[in-house]
Amino acid sequence: MATPQPIDTKLTQAAVFLVVRLNDDISVNNQVRDLLGDISSLVRGVGFRVPDGRLSCITGVGSDAWDRLFGLPRPRELHPFQEIRGVHHAPATAGDLLFHVRATRMDLCFELATAIVSRLDGAAGVVDEVHGFKYFDERDLLGFVDGTENPTGQAALESTLIGDEDPEFAGGSYVIVQKYLHDLKKWDAIPTEVQEHIIGRRKVSDIELPDAAKPSYAHNVLTNIEENGQQLQIVRDNMPFGEVGKGEFGTYFIGYACSPARTEQMLQNMFIGKPPGNYDRLLDVSTAVTGTLFFIPTGDFLDNAPNIPADNISAASPATPPLTEPRPGSLGIGSLK
Repeated sequence: MATPQPIDTKLTQAAVFLVVRLNDDISVNNQVRDLLGDISSLVRGVGFRVPDGRLSCITGVGSDAWDRLFGLPRPRELHPFQEIRGVHHAPATAGDLLFHVRATRMDLCFELATAIVSRLDGAAGVVDEVHGFKYFDERDLLGFVDGTENPTGQAALESTLIGDEDPEFAGGSYVIVQKYLHDLKKWDAIPTEVQEHIIGRRKVSDIELPDAAKPSYAHNVLTNIEENGQQLQIVRDNMPFGEVGKGEFGTYFIGYACSPARTEQMLQNMFIGKPPGNYDRLLDVSTAVTGTLFFIPTGDFLDNAPNIPADNISAASPATPPLTEPRPGSLGIGSLK
């Protein structure tokens, strides 16, 4: 199997998430492919300056961008993010490329992100940029530990990497990203015991509540997906972020899986409910403002990103849902104070 991108890398203290949209002019395609082929070199160049900084970058390609840059064949389950309209709304937003940059230090992330954006000058623009940080003992800004049930080792690889089900893209993966903004004043007004029932875990100890004590709408109940008695897991590398002066506080959700259907089912359960109406009460204080889906090619594919003749580019691609277009430098929403 080709070498996967470093999805299973140990979680780090800092991250930069860049979602990029390509310009309409297809003459920039080769410039973009050249960057994709140089990502591993850029990581080595920046990371060599701080050997213990554990710098890495995972690169994802959206459905429309895949057709434009690489044509056929295409990953079997690659499609645009599908918005969800339930009790709460999960919007689909613009994004052709994802760069998930992470390291033990923010200066490494910042330097690599700067190099990537510089290489895309004139070819693409950043439509969302989030600088994430670790918050005390692996907690989110809601005060709960995030990522406790992440699979590790072989289980993480089996949960995230494509195998024989799509042999041309074995070793690849899928990722869904969403930016959530939290109403912390509203959350902090909720008694701790009620918060624990919303999450399904104790706040201080991080101990999971007994099944009999969990309400059916608990976050960890609705996001537990099983098939034929087998739990279908994903790997999350969520990060808190915020701007105190703006009163903006949030969590950047990023979930890797061997099939996007796993994460999509979790989101359906959260936003619509299981059964419908039994939705995730966490969404009463956490608003999703972005939503995009990307394919994660293998490192070998990116290192040898091919230049594709125009007549080999597939004109047929899945129908793209209406996008919630962010204004430049804005998500088009006010702060949630």
